[in-house]
Amino acid sequence: MKILVIGGGGREHALVWKIAQSPRVRELFCAPGNPGIAGLATLVPIAPDHIEGLLLFAKGKKIDLTVVGPEYPLSLGIVDRFEEAGLRIFGPHCAAAEIETSKVFSKLLMEKYKIPTAEAEVMALDEAYQKVLTMKMPVVLKVEGLAAGKGVVIARNKKEAIEGLDSFRLMGDAACRVILEKYLTGVEASFFVVTDGKVALALSSAQDYKRIYDHDQGPNTGGMGAISPSPCMTKSLESEVMTKIVAPILKGLELEGRPYSGVLYVGLMLTSLGPYVLEFNARWGDPEAQAVLPRLKNDWVDVMEAVLSHRLHKIQLHWKRGKSVCVVLASKGYPGVYKKGEVILGLDKTASPHAMVFHAGVARQGDRWMTDGGRVLGVTALGRDFSEARGRVYQAVDPIFFNGMYFRRDIGAL
Repeated sequence: MKILVIGGGGREHALVWKIAQSPRVRELFCAPGNPGIAGLATLVPIAPDHIEGLLLFAKGKKIDLTVVGPEYPLSLGIVDRFEEAGLRIFGPHCAAAEIETSKVFSKLLMEKYKIPTAEAEVMALDEAYQKVLTMKMPVVLKVEGLAAGKGVVIARNKKEAIEGLDSFRLMGDAACRVILEKYLTGVEASFFVVTDGKVALALSSAQDYKRIYDHDQGPNTGGMGAISPSPCMTKSLESEVMTKIVAPILKGLELEGRPYSGVLYVGLMLTSLGPYVLEFNARWGDPEAQAVLPRLKNDWVDVMEAVLSHRLHKIQLHWKRGKSVCVVLASKGYPGVYKKGEVILGLDKTASPHAMVFHAGVARQGDRWMTDGGRVLGVTALGRDFSEARGRVYQAVDPIFFNGMYFRRDIGAL
């Protein structure tokens, strides 16, 4: 098979790494990819939002299967466009992906189909300034549209609420409407399923570390690390999520004329009253994919093929025993302003049968690796338990260095 992966971050490196292991793959491409991916796939200099360019490439190269990594091309209808052209592509249609691309649509859908989620109000950004002054704190603020994982603010007081709304104003159209949501207490977990719209298989769970500093301090980021599986996701709780959340949301999307196919990410708050949905995403999480995919024994190409041919009911997923820990190495200043172009040292000293280095914000200049983003690298390690996985991941991180490198030291510390 010829396969094209769309995207260029750490999640896409993990996907390419997993897909490259399939004996069914003859040629593998990634658009635009990154220098770390170049060792596994041929890089294609086409941006993920250049739908027609990607379509022309896929036609010209006779690509058998296209795999969409990030949310933005899904929001632009890349799946619809490829299917109209007769090409096979893995991911949800634009209308189904709205479960992520519009938090308002998602919230109203959950309320309609009685899926447990926090109480909320939707309003224009300007109205929200007055509303938050009358609300009990803490409160959760969310923008309606896509915001690269930064469209959520947990305001502990009115000052933080106003500052959060001010930050939303800088996001333009993504924040034309905002959601003011009741704050839930509990433990967060990420839960993934793969589905053809009728059948859904659990893809395990993860726990994401969103705050920039240790002990969950500081502003939210796109994710500073992840562990898998989530220590809080018992078999009974997983079954409850599948029954009370996954099944009804898929049925609801079908009834709304938006059947869902692909990977569905369920962001959960595990409360004393049971699991509540914080958000849905229409793709793998980042960095959760870097923690979950290394644990999966199955050929991921077989799983995607089963989705597209509606044979998912014949697939049984198998997992490696043990745990995984992923630590993100970030540029100084992230998630705010950060410098690019710092030389990355030590990547040639991280080789280990238990650890993988996934590239995200990385560039290549001659024989030098350079920083080219806020989240630069994701280092993942496997172990019999979280303690062993933690030891291995921080051992793999140790030789890596670039000026201003920052990472959390408490990932997987349970």
